[in-house]
Amino acid sequence: MLIGVPKEIKVREYRVGLTPTSVRELAALGHEVLVEQGAGAGIGMEDADYERAGGSIAAGAGEIFGRADMIVKVKEPQAVERQMLRPGQVLFTYLHLAPDPEQTADLIRSGAVCIAYETVTSSAGGLPLLAPMSEVAGRMSVQAGAYFLEKAHGGHGVLLGGVPGVDPAKVVVLGGGVVGTHAVHIALGMGADVWVIDRSVDVLRRLWSHFGRPLNTVYSTRDAIDRHLRDADLVIGGVLIPGAEAPKLITREHVRMMRAGSVIVDVAIDQGGCAETSRPTTHDDPTYVVDGIIHYCVANMPGGVPKTSTHALNNATLPFVTVLAEKGWRRALAEDRHLKNGLNVWDGKVTCEPVAEALGYEYVPADAALQ
Repeated sequence: MLIGVPKEIKVREYRVGLTPTSVRELAALGHEVLVEQGAGAGIGMEDADYERAGGSIAAGAGEIFGRADMIVKVKEPQAVERQMLRPGQVLFTYLHLAPDPEQTADLIRSGAVCIAYETVTSSAGGLPLLAPMSEVAGRMSVQAGAYFLEKAHGGHGVLLGGVPGVDPAKVVVLGGGVVGTHAVHIALGMGADVWVIDRSVDVLRRLWSHFGRPLNTVYSTRDAIDRHLRDADLVIGGVLIPGAEAPKLITREHVRMMRAGSVIVDVAIDQGGCAETSRPTTHDDPTYVVDGIIHYCVANMPGGVPKTSTHALNNATLPFVTVLAEKGWRRALAEDRHLKNGLNVWDGKVTCEPVAEALGYEYVPADAALQ
């Protein structure tokens, strides 16, 4: 199979779909990998590194999209990239379609086979291709929150861990999944007063068992969210419904009642955000203020640490890329129901039920694509 790796063009996106190490593995199996010139520069990899690994270098994205049987990316294709997709071509990347009607419409028109990292599942019930970036984003969310709590950066001037004799900042984490777990890990390590709110008692038990008494666990109710957001210094939104738009747990009224200079880091922004006041931002312009509350809603947070993120992502994606290349997408999906769950759009049809429900499309089960 001819696998194409274009350079990412989203604002401040430095990650790349395949590392030279991954290219070497695919080349050893007899596949051809075509990498756009400069695609690996953001992680410190030169074109020569890809060539030594067995890949070939293309001068531009047009050649990649024009020739490749499968496109492997990191972020959702931008408008100019979507116009280059063709019927039957496989696109394997993060898509996050539920809050993105324009992208969805373009992918439907393209006729491409669009497999989303974020809806591929595992036998353990997790999301193995979303997990590594959720780990990175969860850890980064606390770094970002601590930075913007500083007075010079717009916050009300509180040190996350406090000092002897002075209270630490209160950090409220909405959602105890992968993002929340890693946010808690960093926030506790910095000495903050950390509260995690989740609607699963099993999740709360797991977190309690892992972190012990320094962590405060709260069952999620409207009253609990009201009470804890009111005096929070930093709120981290890490809620997720696979494939669907994130629930709006933070209302406009919550934002109005929070202390001016507090910070919301909405890691759920890729799926539309969990705050009613959230809108996507970029690493170039990461924050805005609503009713005195700083909102950090960068839609590609892990892109800020591309070396860590790209290698972590490739560790998870390479086995799936290999299976798709070795078997072809139909056989690969037919033999692996978890990979089949990643199919979001095929032949102009929406094959992910949460996406279809969110955007008003007819839902066509992925099995229809495999007949």
